[in-house]
Amino acid sequence: MTNPYSDLPLLAEPDGFRIEVDADSERGDIVLERPPMNVISMGQRDQLRAAFEALDADDRVRVIVLRAEGEHFSSGGYIHGFLDASPEHVSHLADNVAAPWRCAKPVIAANKGYTFGVGFEISLACDFRIAAKSTRYALPEQKLGQIPGSGGSARLQAIVGLARTKDVVMRSRRITGQQAHDWGIAVELVEDDALEQATADLVNELRSFSPMAQRTAKKLLNDSENATVAIGIELEGHCYSRLRQSEDFAEGVKAFHEKRKPTFVGR
Repeated sequence: MTNPYSDLPLLAEPDGFRIEVDADSERGDIVLERPPMNVISMGQRDQLRAAFEALDADDRVRVIVLRAEGEHFSSGGYIHGFLDASPEHVSHLADNVAAPWRCAKPVIAANKGYTFGVGFEISLACDFRIAAKSTRYALPEQKLGQIPGSGGSARLQAIVGLARTKDVVMRSRRITGQQAHDWGIAVELVEDDALEQATADLVNELRSFSPMAQRTAKKLLNDSENATVAIGIELEGHCYSRLRQSEDFAEGVKAFHEKRKPTFVGR
């Protein structure tokens, strides 16, 4: 498949991944493809950010998927790259990994095998994680005399709490796919050979909703993550009020009363 963004300088030659757009399924995929471990290089992080931004701006795409070729999602970053990178470059690592979080569109991470280091961190920045039973999540930076540097510990703590995050980070402990599902890290746990279908099913489910309502819900939840309950309720009320004026809301109500599937247009 040809690169749909070859005209963008930063994405003319993707390093360690490819981009696929399926307009019929309204789906855009970023596929890690540096076998066997899909190690993520320093420069690749900049390109991954640009890839998410390009898919987010593409009108053909409703849902973005981050997945990988081979047995493992990613064993993490290219270690020697940290020694060669400038302090300024390193300071942007978390910003690059946060690209899925910033996307207005829903982003799914389809995880399997080793999902370590930056592979885990960028998955945590996605909206949904589907874990195959072979998945092993880890933030192993303590073994290198370091800590997670791209938002991993902060995002993990928001999901599983302080005690479990200390257990994972300070012991460089691996989490099985089953544990990840039990702890709320992964929204689904599937057999390895069912990962592709489970991802496609979630894409199709998300496509059935109003694009405008989905964008609004994601931004609201992201913006109110660290807010008080009172502020969260206030923000929710403003978003609800705005959506009341949308064409999609009018179509949703009409379709409900007519007992048919709505046709949303994203306005």
